[in-house]
Amino acid sequence: MLSVKDAEARCAALIEAARTAGADAADAIYIGDGSTSVQVRLGALEDVERSEGEEIGLRLFVGRRSASVSSSDLSREALLALVERAAAMAREAPEDPYSGLAPEDRLLRDTGPDVAGDDGADPLPTELKARALAIEEIARGFPGITNSEGAGVSAGRSVIALATSHGFCRGYTTSGYSGSVSVIAGAGSGMQRDYASHSVRHYADLDEPEPLGRLAAERALARMNPAKLASGTMPVVFDPRVGASLVGHLLSAITGAAIARKTSFLLGREDEPIFGQGITIRDDPHRPRGLRSKPFDAEGVATSPRDLVREGRLTGWLMDSASARQLGLEPTGHATRGIGGSPSAGATNVDLAAGAVSRAELIGDIKHGLFVTELIGQGVNPVTGDYSRGASGFIIMDGEITEPVAEITIASNLLDMFRTLAAADDLEHRRAVNVPTLRVEGMTVAGA
Repeated sequence: MLSVKDAEARCAALIEAARTAGADAADAIYIGDGSTSVQVRLGALEDVERSEGEEIGLRLFVGRRSASVSSSDLSREALLALVERAAAMAREAPEDPYSGLAPEDRLLRDTGPDVAGDDGADPLPTELKARALAIEEIARGFPGITNSEGAGVSAGRSVIALATSHGFCRGYTTSGYSGSVSVIAGAGSGMQRDYASHSVRHYADLDEPEPLGRLAAERALARMNPAKLASGTMPVVFDPRVGASLVGHLLSAITGAAIARKTSFLLGREDEPIFGQGITIRDDPHRPRGLRSKPFDAEGVATSPRDLVREGRLTGWLMDSASARQLGLEPTGHATRGIGGSPSAGATNVDLAAGAVSRAELIGDIKHGLFVTELIGQGVNPVTGDYSRGASGFIIMDGEITEPVAEITIASNLLDMFRTLAAADDLEHRRAVNVPTLRVEGMTVAGA
């Protein structure tokens, strides 16, 4: 894996070679990754894995024709062959009136924000193993926990560099650490499983073994002996670990590509009130130690914090340069890409702002409802917003969370769900998309 300086130099050299080969414009991206992961199960080491890899990708333009190629061989000979292949492919490609690099005046030119994405730590495999064993031991120590699917801890680092023929050439590094454990409670047909996990940029921020193991055990034990839930229309409350998926559906629907292709249930609703007035959803690519923080996007455009929904009202779309051209708008600094292909658009660190009431107050007036802790399947229509997913969780009775339930289905339409959505005050920054406990009115629930 190259250093940032060397990765920048390699991308810049690839751009120069592309211009020499007759390209009108080009960009190059380098991604190098290295990670170590340790898996344990039932108190014994199960697997240790070390992976390292690096690739470089070139997108080359001849007029409005373009081609993308990539290689894991970074030698000079391989990169020259890569350029020749891309140039030949581009000349045969169909014209795309919306293709091209990001506007030069939108590129990051100053030093950019320090997002504290890399802590410089490098924990040894022995330390990762000890941590994984401790997590599982704590989870398995709870009475009623009968088996384990294992625990794991990983540590990794990435180097990203981007260069364009507009003169942009920048790179940065990120570190990443995660811990997880999954355990089983009960026996025979009454077994229930659940898990706990945590991912961070700085090793010092990773949950200690005790709270992570305890949470997994408590979740599995709480699911024992599920009751039956009568079908009907009722309020549904989403735990934060699943409520983030509702914001995920919003993010998919406001990408420039979805709007340009007319495949979004939010088409034509820009600047309309979609949520209740108290709901604000913010994208912040500059959050220190954020899981998706970055100083520039995948086209070199400067990133900046932005409200995606402000006081219930949609503020616009997430756009890369191509979709922005197609819609007659400007890129928003949300381009994402891998090594191959053209950029698309996506959000970074997203929060749905905390409400003013506690979780207990949010559910306190619910006579009969459902508290969802797990969602199953992908039954969401992105064009119409129709929503139907399998779920499990707990019955809410007279304002209290009571018996567990499983194998049920919840259904509605995302527009109706967004319109009635209310938030508690328990927002925590543990994921890329963070939400507090959320309540949605009038969902159709089909019991087991």
